[in-house]
Amino acid sequence: MHRVVEQVTNRIIERSKPHRQSYLQRIDEAKGDGVFRNSLPCPNLAHDLAGCVGTCRSSLLDASVPNIAIISAYTDMVSAHQPYGKYPEIIKESVAKAGGNAQFAGGVPAMCDGVTQGEAGMDMSLMSRDVIAMSTVIGLSHNVFDGAILLGVCDKILPGLLMGGLQFGHLPMILIPAGPMTSGIANKDKNTVREAYAKGEVGHAELLASEVKAYHSPGTCTFYGTANSNQLMAEMLGMHLPGSSFVNAGTKLREALTRSAAERITSLTHLGRNYTPLAHVISEKAIVNAIVGLMATGGSTNETMHLVAIARAAGIRIDWNDFAEISDITPLLVRIYPNGSGDINSFQRAGGMALLIRELLKGGLLHEDVQTVAGKGFAQYTEAPLLENGRTVWRKGPEQAGDSTVIATVNKPFELLGGIKVLSGNLGRAIMKISALADGEKTFVEAPAMVFNSQQELEDAFKADRLNRDMVAVVRFQGPRANGMPELHKLITHLSITMDRGYKVGLVTDGRLSGASGKVPFAIHCTPEAVTGGLLNKVQDGDIICMDAHNSILELKVNEEELGKRQAFVHNLDATRYGLGRQVFAPLRKNLLGAEEGASSIFTYRDEN
Repeated sequence: MHRVVEQVTNRIIERSKPHRQSYLQRIDEAKGDGVFRNSLPCPNLAHDLAGCVGTCRSSLLDASVPNIAIISAYTDMVSAHQPYGKYPEIIKESVAKAGGNAQFAGGVPAMCDGVTQGEAGMDMSLMSRDVIAMSTVIGLSHNVFDGAILLGVCDKILPGLLMGGLQFGHLPMILIPAGPMTSGIANKDKNTVREAYAKGEVGHAELLASEVKAYHSPGTCTFYGTANSNQLMAEMLGMHLPGSSFVNAGTKLREALTRSAAERITSLTHLGRNYTPLAHVISEKAIVNAIVGLMATGGSTNETMHLVAIARAAGIRIDWNDFAEISDITPLLVRIYPNGSGDINSFQRAGGMALLIRELLKGGLLHEDVQTVAGKGFAQYTEAPLLENGRTVWRKGPEQAGDSTVIATVNKPFELLGGIKVLSGNLGRAIMKISALADGEKTFVEAPAMVFNSQQELEDAFKADRLNRDMVAVVRFQGPRANGMPELHKLITHLSITMDRGYKVGLVTDGRLSGASGKVPFAIHCTPEAVTGGLLNKVQDGDIICMDAHNSILELKVNEEELGKRQAFVHNLDATRYGLGRQVFAPLRKNLLGAEEGASSIFTYRDEN
């Protein structure tokens, strides 16, 4: 085991000890001796039985039959979740064959960041994660279930399912993915058309035709953004069956894996010999394995918030220093867009999760002695699933990459450092994703600030040809408490074009950009955010800002005397807090923690957990 991985793990264990012990104590107290539904008074249980059809009633009246909850984020509108429409019947049938019963316990909301990108709905996206967690709790609150299957893929959905599920950590749970869509046009070609549209070189029809070729069918988007980072993270946590993350939607193997997961959860309840509660799968070591996997692949920067919030829900405390230290010793082993030209299907063909995990274990970068939904020990995740006679079997995974431009070896990585750097200075703390930057020199930018208080202001400046200069764009009042911390992808095309014109460009923001951010050097998730008193609210046009990833520096080069004279800029946020239902999120928004603390309103430092 690598010395730094051990040190970080031990530090997390020590830091988390009182919270984790309290959490596990409550989990132990929640365990049952028999099926949980039998603890209900007869009138209460009768309400559950009333909705039964087929063999459901007789199964629930049998005290030896485990009852499995299905919590689903199915929606026709989110391509990654559209396949879930068929899953409940498959799951119910497979659980029944395995000797259990399954009931659809509840649906959770599922926003598509792709649909809401740059629109008012995006201001609710991050907060939807807390709503999903609470919805998961409501679905499981009837206390008639002995285990649960969680159906979710995309940006806030999978983290929200785990945050809620961990409140029932005494139950076994499995995440079942829906799989990526097949590859459309290359991501690079898609972005070329986007830039041409921004320059006025192509029209609306050409742009839409290009986008439809990229996002063309049910399944997860194929670039390595937050949705696919979530899937990798889930497998690194031991929450997926081995190798199931990136099997394409709608295939026979995908359905077979779903059936295998349904059978598996039935065997993991406290009624059998393989009791595996969720609280024991999501451990300090599993969290570290997830960080390593994300750093080795250049995963989404959103996970620096999501994984923090998931860990908090399990009584585990991690921070950005943990990410930074692991990133510094984790080699970059995967190049897929935006870190390379391939996509998630290229990664799967090149060897996928089995090969990646094999290499990371070889390098001593992963804890092998973890509990997973597949059993004890992480080495079994070096096996890959195959279809034999209509059923899933696991065989030894590849030992060499099918494409060495997509997956490298731990002895000859693409880069010696992992995916991110944490920058610190008088502007606060921020995340920079370095794996997507092709030119190492771009990790250092020092230039005059150009200050914007919204994405629209920057877009207007681009259209007015005011961005043609060396600059660090400051886009502030985009943090959790300001407007819910929306994704700011609208910025990337305009800043990329400015870079291509030969100018030195950087970006500092208290907002988000996720995993599809591409070539622009940025310092994002800047905390403390402008609206809560962060120094971003005193930056003025022309101030020199230094972004230096090599030395982990984020500095506003204005002397203390001058800063002391300046009044903090107060921005009217009404326009981003009302309309399209945003006003009903005010109670959540005002209680959101900072980005480094997970940006959640339901797991705070005031809580016991």
